[in-house]
Amino acid sequence: MRFDDKVVIVTGASSGVGEAAARRFAALGARVIVAARTASKIEMLAKEIDGLAIATDVTSVSDLENLVQSAIDAYGKIDVLVNNAGANHRGDLGEVGLDEIANIIDTNLKGPILLTRIALPHLKESKGVVVNVASIAGHVPLPGESTYCATKWGLRGFTFAVAEECREAGVALSAVSPGPIATPFVLDDIESTPDLVFSQPFLTAEETAEAVVACAWDRKRERALPASTLRLAKLVGAMPWLQERLRPILEAKGAKAKAEWRAKATR
Repeated sequence: MRFDDKVVIVTGASSGVGEAAARRFAALGARVIVAARTASKIEMLAKEIDGLAIATDVTSVSDLENLVQSAIDAYGKIDVLVNNAGANHRGDLGEVGLDEIANIIDTNLKGPILLTRIALPHLKESKGVVVNVASIAGHVPLPGESTYCATKWGLRGFTFAVAEECREAGVALSAVSPGPIATPFVLDDIESTPDLVFSQPFLTAEETAEAVVACAWDRKRERALPASTLRLAKLVGAMPWLQERLRPILEAKGAKAKAEWRAKATR
């Protein structure tokens, strides 16, 4: 894979999967625009990868418009858009604040929809590709993460629907749906993360970023990983009663794994 002279925008690039994807694209020759709310972090990253940092809150329409325009002003085109920025506020629906619910929806679903729409004319010119970072939570319902699940199911549906709309224009849309990832997104919120999540094998940011880059290269409809977690998600999706049967076993397994992660964090 090479991305020489390709222009790539990566949101949520201040850490985790976004940072890893930005580094990987740059290593493969791309000119990378890194976007996140924390300017200091992405400015440091941009210097390291010879990219461009644009402070961006994906819940702000004006910020999204500025991000796209900045990319065009700097490089004249957009070849790849990676919608990676994400938010979550965990807990049963009745325990999560209304502002927190709105933030999840605005960051995970509304932001990618709007940014894709704003960038679409430029993507049509380059016959580019959009890679949306969804989640295995977009394949299977997770108690305690209902709004997060809703946004990731929605993001997958958006991805596949717009892919059909843009097929003749030569623009591709792909989804990357990872299971839990060993990044601060989960590990800094261990206590609130459901035990069920910890029952599954954890990916690294780099493994997930590699799936993002691969989708930008071959335009595959979706990459979901790890395969074992996807198989389980499909199984309980086909037989919802099975999730209720398996949940106590998986939660016990996850509670043990969570304790191990907690112990690592305190060392």
